[in-house]
Amino acid sequence: MVSIVVHAMPTLDIAQAEVRLTDFTVEYFTDDSRSLDFSSVRQQPFQPTTSTTTLGTKATVTWYRVAVFNAAEQERELFLHLPKAYHVRAIDIYEERSHTLIDRASIDLNNASDAPLMYQGTVVYPFRVPSGETTVLYVRSHVYSHQWFSLEIFDDEHSRRALVGGHLDIALLVGMMIALVFYNGLLYFATSKKENILYSLYLISGLVWIALSYGLIAKSFSAYGDSVFILNLSLITMPVFLLLFMMAIFETRQHYPTEHRFLQVMLALLAVTFAYGIFDISAALKPASSLAALMMVVTFSVSISLFRKGHPLVKFFLVGHTFFVVFNGFAVLYYKGLIEPGYISSHGVGIGIVLEALTLAFIISYRIKILEDVRSRQDELKKQAATDPLTRLYNRRYFMAEAGYLLEKAKSTGEPLSVIAVDVDFFKAVNDTHGHSIGDQVLTKISAIFKKHSRSRDLVARFGGEEFVLLLPDADLAEARRCAERIREAVAGETVVVEGGEVIQVTVSLGIAEVNALVESVECAVDRADKALYKAKEQGRNRVCCYQSDALTITT
Repeated sequence: MVSIVVHAMPTLDIAQAEVRLTDFTVEYFTDDSRSLDFSSVRQQPFQPTTSTTTLGTKATVTWYRVAVFNAAEQERELFLHLPKAYHVRAIDIYEERSHTLIDRASIDLNNASDAPLMYQGTVVYPFRVPSGETTVLYVRSHVYSHQWFSLEIFDDEHSRRALVGGHLDIALLVGMMIALVFYNGLLYFATSKKENILYSLYLISGLVWIALSYGLIAKSFSAYGDSVFILNLSLITMPVFLLLFMMAIFETRQHYPTEHRFLQVMLALLAVTFAYGIFDISAALKPASSLAALMMVVTFSVSISLFRKGHPLVKFFLVGHTFFVVFNGFAVLYYKGLIEPGYISSHGVGIGIVLEALTLAFIISYRIKILEDVRSRQDELKKQAATDPLTRLYNRRYFMAEAGYLLEKAKSTGEPLSVIAVDVDFFKAVNDTHGHSIGDQVLTKISAIFKKHSRSRDLVARFGGEEFVLLLPDADLAEARRCAERIREAVAGETVVVEGGEVIQVTVSLGIAEVNALVESVECAVDRADKALYKAKEQGRNRVCCYQSDALTITT
């Protein structure tokens, strides 16, 4: 009976010079009792499958069998590779020839860091096949939750090549995730938005799971077993942070209560699963694929609903989430053992996470741009409310508010503070003779002179009509007078050409007062500057008059 079983099994012929077998037929038997020994298992009926296979969550203990026949004239030394051994609980290998057990090996992944057969997450078992004989290998795989496995057979040269290569694609995915975490950290420091923290936690959960699930942690740190397997909780925290991110970025609590409740229900299910996983991660991961499918349905449905309601960001989220749903859909089917293994199906979660992460990064950046545009519009509105629309100088209301701050500063520092009041001479005649458009040109040119001949820290405002006021921080009466003279001379040298080629020239009269910051307000100082201004007009205009010690000093 044993002989019939052996001859019925598919056999690999290794007569070729090079042995590099990565895709071939093997057989498997699921030990539902989890207690059968080798002698009992070899009598059981095995079923055919491929050397890279996935059997879902109901095959916790599975035996694989492969027969290798050597038709060459010399004995062959080969190596059995189990490249996905890093995610299992224990591995047992039995080597049989001529119905006799000639060798065996056991690897407990909790104590595999220094195991001679373990190399960076891959079990490498050497075996021999004498000329003209068949060696049968039995591999017992005891997994935590999902039975997905791979067997490869190499000669010495190709075994070395296989061990030094691989995982470059996973390293690239992890590198991209780390770069996104760094980028998002910079965004958080710039904006202090809650969604940046949630996005970072989503990224960290994703990169931990990718590095764990695809063996990068095992390859980089030679870490295996229960203490590492608990990191699979990141498979649960990742959708938790994605849901919280959706709630924050789309503001569902404030604006979309129905969609918010659906997300809350999904979040509660994940929270319960996470709490269960802390005590029994293996059991918690068994329904993880179904929970992931439900999560994708909920999030996608909520996204569609928000899109129909016109949310400006959800269209971008839908693009990334579509990638996530499609690739994770392949992965869910793969982990459940419903589709054949392939690169897309086995790497679906990682690819989906990275593509969605890139889209979420774009959403955050785009939202920042929207907020900056809103802030810019608000700043522009504030500026419009604070400035005169014709001259683009500050208006009286803003001047008085800002002047109060400058007055308090002058009190604390002891620096002088002065006021200049300005009035355009005979401006009514300009309007009456040449029209208001020419009058507006005159005011615009005079305003430009104020900006040019004052300091950047000076406060220049149009109080109304042809009246202007300048507040000069850290300027005593002498400094203010020099500034006033510069303005007076510049205005007197300015001309405006009207229709018919006529050239008109205007002048200004100016009054100055130094603010006594300890005893008076800016309004009182402006009143005194106005009195000096009227005195300048009485003395013939186009001149500067200073108010000092209750007396008027006139400078022509």
